[in-house]
Amino acid sequence: MILINQVLQGVLLGGYYAVIACGLSFMYSVMRIINLAHGSIAVMSAYALYLLGDRLDIHPLLGLLLVAPAMALVGLALQRLVLERSARGGLLVPVLSTFGLSIIIDNLLFQGFGADTRSLAPYIGDLSYDSWSITDEISIGKLAALTMAVALAMLGGIQLFLDRTLMGQAIRATSEDADTVGLVGINARKVNAVAAAIAMATVAVAGAFLGMRATFDPYAGAPQLIFAFESSVIGGAGSLWGTLIGGIALGVAQSLGAVVSPQGFLTAGHALFLAVLFARLVFGDLGLRVRRLLLAGAER
Repeated sequence: MILINQVLQGVLLGGYYAVIACGLSFMYSVMRIINLAHGSIAVMSAYALYLLGDRLDIHPLLGLLLVAPAMALVGLALQRLVLERSARGGLLVPVLSTFGLSIIIDNLLFQGFGADTRSLAPYIGDLSYDSWSITDEISIGKLAALTMAVALAMLGGIQLFLDRTLMGQAIRATSEDADTVGLVGINARKVNAVAAAIAMATVAVAGAFLGMRATFDPYAGAPQLIFAFESSVIGGAGSLWGTLIGGIALGVAQSLGAVVSPQGFLTAGHALFLAVLFARLVFGDLGLRVRRLLLAGAER
């Protein structure tokens, strides 16, 4: 029964990982850019919600009505001022640019808020700790259940947007071939800006749940980026629903690892990530390309 409870908690934890990985995976699927500032921007959103709660007593979920549109504007600016320009220098420059941006955000947050940890838990009442008891040994946290529901709604909403709207179809077409879509009247520059705005709006949601479920500080972005990246890779880079599958797999691995030892929580998750990555390198399409390159080099 204890094992069942650990698996259940891991599945619910996977909902949180899907929330934080959604924007990272979506941006990669459209623009083929890995945003290394993803975690730092999520923490920045958490601080924005903290200010709304601390000074105006606004519930974090209501605060998202203000913060999410603001973060969408940040996404537009990020695309136009950083990603679009740096992409002209090759594939590596945007990655380095977002890495530098993450350092700037972290240090600005440190300068503004100091090193003390913050939390959004005081502004959500008993939602932060209340749960439903299924049996004496199995319980479901209300916040964890809400996080999973939001992950499903967010992923499903983006999928419907991509499938049922003209802009969504334009985003899908641009992700397939950004150079050719201009021939059919699609403005790839505008499409990428909209995609970046959507990605950053989801990051605002990730920041809200980060702050509600745990404490955060100015340098909390790096671990969140790692979890988001691992979830995306495990589920398949660029796959929306894959982020949910990858998040659940990562959460279950961590939850079961914690049964073995306290250090096993992180170790098991990293081990699963490395195992999946190794399998894809050896048996997947990436492995085939690597082997072809090695054979071509050997023939020379």
